[in-house]
Amino acid sequence: MWLFPILLLALSVPALCITNVPVTNHWSGGFQGEACIPITTEMDGWKAHLTFSEDVDSIEIWVAEATKLSPREFLLENKMYDAQQHIGDKLCFTFLAKTTGDISPQVTIYIEGMDGPAGATSAPHTAAPHTGGGSAKKDYADALGKSILFYDAQRSGKLPANNPIHWRGDSAVNDCVPGGWYDAGDHVKFGLPMASTSTLLLWSLIRFKDGYVKAGQLDNMYDMIKWPLDYFLKGWNPQSKQLVAQVGDGGADHSYWGRPEDMTMARPCQYISSSNKGSDIAAETAAALALGSIAFKEKGDNAYSSQLLTAAESLYAFAKSNRGVFSGSSQFYSSSGDKDEMCEASAWLYRATKNNQYLDDAKTFVEDAWAWALSWDDKKVACQLILYEETKNSHFKDAVVGFMEAWLPAGGITYTPCGLAWRDQWGANRYAANTAFLALLAAEAGIATEKYRVWAIEQINYILGDNHHDGGCYSFQIGYGDNYPQQPHHRAASCPDRPAPCSHDQLNAQGPSPQTLVGAIVGGPEANDNYRDRRTDYILNEVATDYNSGFHGSLAAIVHLQVTNNFPVTHNKCPCQ
Repeated sequence: MWLFPILLLALSVPALCITNVPVTNHWSGGFQGEACIPITTEMDGWKAHLTFSEDVDSIEIWVAEATKLSPREFLLENKMYDAQQHIGDKLCFTFLAKTTGDISPQVTIYIEGMDGPAGATSAPHTAAPHTGGGSAKKDYADALGKSILFYDAQRSGKLPANNPIHWRGDSAVNDCVPGGWYDAGDHVKFGLPMASTSTLLLWSLIRFKDGYVKAGQLDNMYDMIKWPLDYFLKGWNPQSKQLVAQVGDGGADHSYWGRPEDMTMARPCQYISSSNKGSDIAAETAAALALGSIAFKEKGDNAYSSQLLTAAESLYAFAKSNRGVFSGSSQFYSSSGDKDEMCEASAWLYRATKNNQYLDDAKTFVEDAWAWALSWDDKKVACQLILYEETKNSHFKDAVVGFMEAWLPAGGITYTPCGLAWRDQWGANRYAANTAFLALLAAEAGIATEKYRVWAIEQINYILGDNHHDGGCYSFQIGYGDNYPQQPHHRAASCPDRPAPCSHDQLNAQGPSPQTLVGAIVGGPEANDNYRDRRTDYILNEVATDYNSGFHGSLAAIVHLQVTNNFPVTHNKCPCQ
């Protein structure tokens, strides 16, 4: 996946100065490199991208502050004493890299904004071309931080001391497996959407880490995403080979309107085992754990990373030996199959381990079909993209392009008058945002980069206010801007502060919810752009963890484009004035 982030510029833009960096020494566990870059532009402050052909755990460097963007890319930012660089100078330094095993990778470096001297190398054709020139009219970093708060509001179990949601307290602490997220406006913990949501969120953290850094949200993101990962670890018993699949009774829960802190009904547990199949949930959970192991290894928490990877591998092996779709949640989340989850799990385990058996498995599980959407149930296109990145096989690229072309204008999907790609009345915003995230990932892989970036940002812009609802500038993300939904279909947010009672009276109450569910995106408009902000309308005004996942990832990706000066020119049909 980790392609060299060397930009292909348009003919009118000078080529980047891409310099090869020699590896001067290597040993088991690391190597030494010496870079020397000719300066061709006057600079007062600089950022350089150091890239590797193989995974690197960490680097030690003394002339710059280093931020790990991926296992194969580090962002270097000047220190105060070497901020100024002048034409004719050379920026030279030595660095040490820590690795697994004895490797001597190819290493390159380029400095942002510096045109290249004669003989500079050209970028690989799979790298994403430059698409800068646009100006952002939304505060994507602010929206990203708010989305993290929504996930914090969904926490179940005993809350930590740093809980930022003042109206949430400890709840369901006696669950068979405490912790995790409540699924939506209800209080059931469903295994498949929780794992699918975690997978997309972690993908964004790994791929667009610089977006979180720029937004000032990196620590908050690690803190937020550890909550479901801890739950998955507690929910999988490798000795008894049991995985928790659902906590709570959907019927009893949906007949209750009140705070999660006040629940008194029984909360039964459903498990996956060798006699009660559920390889769809088991594999998706393994994918999330594998991604978590990568993310926390990059953070430097090797012990937690190893714990996650061990659980991911054992859970995947269990899923592979016990194929079959879980039926216990089918009234609410009915899975259509497990091949996409098996493909996703094996692909991410390959990324985490470089064990070729996992890559071979992914190739057997990948499906030769276009997905209807990227969703909690359907990850075909996600696995096709990962396999294209790993193999450069054009067959996988064609599948991704086929999926995206079906979503673009003239591809057959309905568009609202203001330009939202409208797949379904249930979670219209969710489907558009998930596809936007996939488009931004594909663009990073060099697939129709400018077209996909523009389309994706325009979808997110619609959700954040480029629409005509309620006079325009209406954000479907609660708490963003000045005009947003006041009555989400969410029990806890509808309840006044304790000790005031909360019941079905609050479901039907008029006026804004007493608590602001900051960061959540609601289901979204009808196909004609109409939208009703009513708590009782659980189609248009539902919120859910999976609704936010692709939206959240898209925000991190867009901030990444701002960091790298790749934000393109966009043209929303109903721009917020």
